[in-house]
Amino acid sequence: MKHLIDILDLSTEQIDGLIATANDIIAHPEQYREKCHGKKLATLFYEPSTRTRLSFEAAMYELGGQVLGFSEAQSSSASKGESVADTARIISCYADIIAMRHYKEGAPLVASLHATVPVINAGDGGHNHPTQTLADLLTIQKEKGRLHDLVIGFCGDLKFGRTVHSLLNAMSRYENVRFVLISPEELRIPEYLRQELEKNGISFRETQNLEESLPELDILYMTRVQQERFFNEADYIRLRDSYILTSDKLKNARADLSILHPLPRVNEISVQVDSDPRACYFKQALYGKFIRMALILCLLDIQ
Repeated sequence: MKHLIDILDLSTEQIDGLIATANDIIAHPEQYREKCHGKKLATLFYEPSTRTRLSFEAAMYELGGQVLGFSEAQSSSASKGESVADTARIISCYADIIAMRHYKEGAPLVASLHATVPVINAGDGGHNHPTQTLADLLTIQKEKGRLHDLVIGFCGDLKFGRTVHSLLNAMSRYENVRFVLISPEELRIPEYLRQELEKNGISFRETQNLEESLPELDILYMTRVQQERFFNEADYIRLRDSYILTSDKLKNARADLSILHPLPRVNEISVQVDSDPRACYFKQALYGKFIRMALILCLLDIQ
């Protein structure tokens, strides 16, 4: 495995291996503190990020490595017109591995075609976010003890939600997984994804009703309506409060429901829910650091 651009670049066996490594890092952190000594991670973030960028940096530092890079396009030569391809070539001279977030779909793939070091897609537009998916999978495994025999509800912006797209693709490969897709009509999953689910015989249904769906779910994956993906502010304002998860709405949900959210949230999950033992989204952010540590080790071929 040279790069990670799409979650489908990984087999389920490779995902299981990364999860096993992440769990070992959690159990034995002292054994990993110098694994990346002398190695450098470049974080190329053309789009704002808190969790993804800082968890990559924390991951590399906790492995004993170093970090360089930029946190916005305007502080890089992209503001002068430098191409992604040229940036990838240049950064390959300075770093051993690259994590790239970009507002254009496909930009990390372009970088991977020109870089001479491994490239990790840290989110490209509304397309993919494979490392968030790895964090989600680790969270599900920790909370449920399995990645099969689950009913997963995705709620909110399923059209532009790259975390949704990646996790749908990943979980579709595990046995007896069923999806409930909860969204306004305007924010349904893209047609290409719907066709993929149908072609592969994956069980799913689409609905606009969150409360009606809650009792059947093992996992609820909430997402925010993403203002940055809208061309029309009026549409965003009309749709942004389509779903707000509150403690009252959870009364009919399963006692062992796991509530995930890739974050940041706006108001789609009430702060009252934070104290509910079913809320997993802050643990999910922590697990993101451990799975990124495992991924860095894998791509650098460090045992």
